[in-house]
Amino acid sequence: MRAANRRWGHVALTTCLLLAAAGCTSEDDAERPEPAASDPVSPGAQAAPLPPLPEGGQSLRCADSIATTPEPGEGYRVVADTVAVSSTVVQPNESSAGRGPTRLFAKWGLLVRVGAAVEVRVAPGWGDRARIGWGPGAVPTTTVQVEACPAANASTAWSVYTGGTWVASPACVPLVIQSPGRQVEVRLAIGAACDEST
Repeated sequence: MRAANRRWGHVALTTCLLLAAAGCTSEDDAERPEPAASDPVSPGAQAAPLPPLPEGGQSLRCADSIATTPEPGEGYRVVADTVAVSSTVVQPNESSAGRGPTRLFAKWGLLVRVGAAVEVRVAPGWGDRARIGWGPGAVPTTTVQVEACPAANASTAWSVYTGGTWVASPACVPLVIQSPGRQVEVRLAIGAACDEST
């Protein structure tokens, strides 16, 4: 009887150990995190935010766009892969403001690639000679930021914003285009040709 009890005890102990081992293994597997899969960056994702909008700057939302287009089209050039600006001499007209850096206004549309947040600003040293502005009720300012907008459909690649550039007199106006991780200076021919394009 004592031997039978020892035998059953041994069997029970072995069974418990096997079950415990199996249980631990399955629990460990269940709780062990899977190797992280590489998460491709979506077209609209940004590596870093834009700088804070300065006082008096303009912020444009997706709803401020008047249209979308698959390509910028003739008369435009792409800058920093995110913005398309006029590549021709844009003739300014007398502005309603009529004084200082807003004396003349040259109308041209700003195109921003979908999924990209960008900042366009008048280059340092030009604040007393030029202003920019787009969107509904565009007002002259030195800095405009555009939020990243999703594509409306498969053929959408660029959002279009109406507005333009104000100048005190015809000039080759330098603008700074900034998107997360990139900054490029571009010159616009506002009533006067630029010596060379950038």
